[in-house]
Amino acid sequence: MPETVTKPRTRTKPQTERPKLYKVILINDDFTPREFVVTVLKAEFRLSEDQAQRVMITAHRRGVCVVAVFTKDVAETKATRATDAGKAKGYPLLFTTEPEE
Repeated sequence: MPETVTKPRTRTKPQTERPKLYKVILINDDFTPREFVVTVLKAEFRLSEDQAQRVMITAHRRGVCVVAVFTKDVAETKATRATDAGKAKGYPLLFTTEPEE
């Protein structure tokens, strides 16, 4: 009887790399009312009243505060929309993004 040798098929699974994350940072200014900053944080970043207050106070005391961490596209979109909300009301409210280490 002939011997049949079968080789096992090796499947290579492509390794998908996790997307890089970016921090959305609130930069303090002395002109935007605190209540407005809290409103923007609640609306754009879905923070609770208490969380928004803490983020706003931290930015006020330290000059900057990380609001949240997202993928690049989401972080840039949220930062732009939040900054535009301030511009629409005539405030110099500023949100930026930077890569998370």
